[in-house]
Amino acid sequence: MPLNRRSFLGSIALGAASASTSFAIEPIARIRPSHLKLSIAAYSYRQFLQGQKQSMDLFDFANLAADMGLDAIEPTSYYFPVDAGMDYFYKLQRHAFLLGLDISGTSVGNNFCVPVGPIREKNLQLVRDWVDRAAALQAPVIRIFAGNVPKGDDERVAVERTIECIKQSVEYAGKKGVILALENHGGITATPDQLLKLVKAVDSPWFGVNLDTGNFHTDDPYGDLAKLVPYAVNVQVKTEISRRGQKKEPADLAKFIEMLRKSRYSGYVVLEYEAPEDPIKAIPEHIKTLRKLIG
Repeated sequence: MPLNRRSFLGSIALGAASASTSFAIEPIARIRPSHLKLSIAAYSYRQFLQGQKQSMDLFDFANLAADMGLDAIEPTSYYFPVDAGMDYFYKLQRHAFLLGLDISGTSVGNNFCVPVGPIREKNLQLVRDWVDRAAALQAPVIRIFAGNVPKGDDERVAVERTIECIKQSVEYAGKKGVILALENHGGITATPDQLLKLVKAVDSPWFGVNLDTGNFHTDDPYGDLAKLVPYAVNVQVKTEISRRGQKKEPADLAKFIEMLRKSRYSGYVVLEYEAPEDPIKAIPEHIKTLRKLIG
């Protein structure tokens, strides 16, 4: 039988568990102490990477990350040249490697809630294309979205469509050695229960959660994030949070990092800066704070 997420995780956690054993999906089995590595998303410098104010490219972005002593970079898909061939991806991977940087992951802006048809196939192809590009970058993970319920549809139908699309995408990604990570990004992933419903239905070792610490606008964002940490394969940290009905407030970064350590999360912690202050000045200070917390 092919190895699915249930048997894969069960065999790690239980040792002798058979691949045919049937039980509810478990969190990622982590038995070793947490090991965290610090990365930064290109989205943090979005105003400098595109548009009229463009003053840098992804190679410059990698140089900035190296100057700050980071472990990795996350080159967001939106900032690659539209005509970039595979040679561009190979050159960026080599550039990062020579700077001592990993490519912690990349991202794609898809929508899987749409019905069968050309638009859905376009979104499926977009993810397949970025799986190939992630493999060229030697990036272990891609952040994907679920999407929003189309006007006139209900959430149940959108969820079924998304599950089907993710299953197709995960099957392709696994053959390339790339993990797909679903972000808590509003729509049908606005709450932990909504997101975990998708994760459990897909049930693949090549699929997990991209935990964005700034995307829950609930009464208890920290509590909601804690529910998802055991399923996280990548973490994007914001410097602000927004509780339901309240203004944004500074995020408790120490609380986030302790949450990750308690769950024995190991992997990349990616700063995705969205606050209004000048990123050129603000980001290095946030990196210093995170470095002290991570070690």
